[in-house]
Amino acid sequence: MPVYIGKRLLVAIPTLLIISIFVFSLQKLLPGDPVLALAGEDRSPELLEALRAKYHLNDPILLQYWNWLLDALRGDLGISLRTNQPVLELIGQKLPVTIQLAFMSMVFAFVIGVPTGILAAVKKGSVIDYIANFVALSGLSIPNFWLGIMLILLVSVNLGWLPASGYESPFVDPIRSIETMLMPSFVLGSALAATLMRHTRSAMLTVLRSDYIRTARAKGLSWREVVLSHAFRNALLPIVTLSALLFGELLAGAVLTEQIFTIPGFGKLIVDAVFNRDYAVVQGIVLCTAIGFILMNLVADILYVLLNPRLRASL
Repeated sequence: MPVYIGKRLLVAIPTLLIISIFVFSLQKLLPGDPVLALAGEDRSPELLEALRAKYHLNDPILLQYWNWLLDALRGDLGISLRTNQPVLELIGQKLPVTIQLAFMSMVFAFVIGVPTGILAAVKKGSVIDYIANFVALSGLSIPNFWLGIMLILLVSVNLGWLPASGYESPFVDPIRSIETMLMPSFVLGSALAATLMRHTRSAMLTVLRSDYIRTARAKGLSWREVVLSHAFRNALLPIVTLSALLFGELLAGAVLTEQIFTIPGFGKLIVDAVFNRDYAVVQGIVLCTAIGFILMNLVADILYVLLNPRLRASL
């Protein structure tokens, strides 16, 4: 297993290098000049030139990329042009919020999507199957921002059960933190649950048609034991891969959901950075998001090996 993980990490190195090139290129794609935003009302040529020299914006593009890459390898992602804070410090403040939101959203997605997908596969062609597919299609079709606003009106404004917006750290007040995260997590989790339900149903239908399932039934095993112990375990492989990708997407930041519920996570940070033309922050967030995707794919590969005895035997 350590050798396998080492090989996967070696494959990730050129991927990260290519990603770093695209990430650095973002500064050329964003409109406007950050120096003009920094200068404020006093836009004298001397001040503009001093700011460009300070942030090495006059250097050739290849030299800028090389210096940025060396700094990134040392853990220095630059300084925010707006707040004058280290980008790594800003990410360290926002990342735990996004991780909490992503984790709670995945809990909702698994609790709703996986059992529903299994039930729909077992009851294929029945009323339950049609209802499950209808609910899944609705979950994929309803925009997150609309569902979030409706939940705020119903749960917070009319019923007063949960706070409409804001965020509280779990280290300060765990109960309040869960309360503030329940609605945005449900909004994101319901969409993911629809995706998980469809993939779980498809994977289960494929497995349930296998010969070894018929053999297990012929040996007298109960239907519940066949479904949960044999079919579901083999259907887990595509579900694990999909879950890793979905979690990676959540780590990238749910922009609209975080804006609606005023959650200070990655989504809100990157929106503010783009509007303020804060190139260093945008580059740092995108780079960390890419690393998150690679790590989640590595986790999925490891789980693949743990869940599949044939893959373990081949290592």
